[in-house]
Amino acid sequence: MADFVRLQEKEEKTTTPIKSYILKMKGGGHAPSRTNIADAITGAVGGLICIFVLLWLTNYTGAPWLMASLGGSCVLVFVVWNAPLSQPRNIIGGHVISAFIGLTMYSLLGTSIISISLGVGLTIFLMALSGSIHPPAGANPIIIILGGYGWSYLVMPVLIGALIIVFFGLVINNLRETRKYPLFW
Repeated sequence: MADFVRLQEKEEKTTTPIKSYILKMKGGGHAPSRTNIADAITGAVGGLICIFVLLWLTNYTGAPWLMASLGGSCVLVFVVWNAPLSQPRNIIGGHVISAFIGLTMYSLLGTSIISISLGVGLTIFLMALSGSIHPPAGANPIIIILGGYGWSYLVMPVLIGALIIVFFGLVINNLRETRKYPLFW
């Protein structure tokens, strides 16, 4: 055992910064296990209901109630409901911040490589600073800028869509005895 420790210490001393950097990419941990059947069913039912309601509202009113990133939010809310990124503050805050940035970039710079890149970068920065990181919301500036949406998009589908997902997250997750959602607001 002592020989192994000495060999490891010697290897660490002879490793260059570049080699050390590249070795980080090797990984070494284990992939998390698959979810159980009850969590998979809850995820499927929750996502189905949320997307169905948003599409039904779109068809009924003729107004857009759905955007692609809300599908990713459903995955987080109903499958990894207990993760910090899945909590209401992150869902609502992340979507609103990212949509606001996307709309601002589109208003100032139009559709361009710069507006989209700045939009995503600023979204990540502000979500991190505000403590409302929500990965699916990182797509909102791309969706908004490429779609050429106006400021009303911030309210519908972004804010209202996020609120609908949180509402169904509260109802569906708490039907399970083993779940308590949200963990925080």
